[in-house]
Amino acid sequence: FFIAKYEVPQNLWQSVMGKNPSRWKGPRNSVEMLTHAEAQEFCRKATELLVAAKLIEADQVVRLPTEAEWEYACRAGTTGDYDGDPGELAWHGGNSGYETHPVGAKRPNAWGLFDLHGNVWEWCHDWYAEDYYVSSPGTNPTGPSTGQYRVLRGGAWSTFADTCRTVYRLGNSLPGSTSYAYGFRVARSQ
Repeated sequence: FFIAKYEVPQNLWQSVMGKNPSRWKGPRNSVEMLTHAEAQEFCRKATELLVAAKLIEADQVVRLPTEAEWEYACRAGTTGDYDGDPGELAWHGGNSGYETHPVGAKRPNAWGLFDLHGNVWEWCHDWYAEDYYVSSPGTNPTGPSTGQYRVLRGGAWSTFADTCRTVYRLGNSLPGSTSYAYGFRVARSQ
């Protein structure tokens, strides 16, 4: 799979969706105040635009990453909680000034991906189940088929640094919830 180097910034969101719901305006700031459904709608529209422009094939759908894909990308071949100092990688409650920041302003991980730790919580495709990984497939798990909550990963500008750890999962947000701290990045199958 491919995963975006950055969280979706406001200028990209606005060019696809025609509006900007974000509280902290800035063209390169992460878009926030999004429901899971709005993130999915962006993916659908972005796919249509890219296919029409002949930049991707019709079967190369832009989508939210699965939780497993997100964590794999965040780990970037490492096994620890962070790929280095959290202050160098993440905008969190201890260094953010309690607002979002332009994407890519912190150090990338080992694979050149930015903001997987902090800035905004990132919606994933999966439904949330607290004990899902106890019995999930060992290879490429895709999450439960149903649920009440959707998964968010990565921590945010408003949280403690420990919630920005690679393994930290948030699953207490209904798919229709929005927050000044909810954004996303996109993925695509090869």
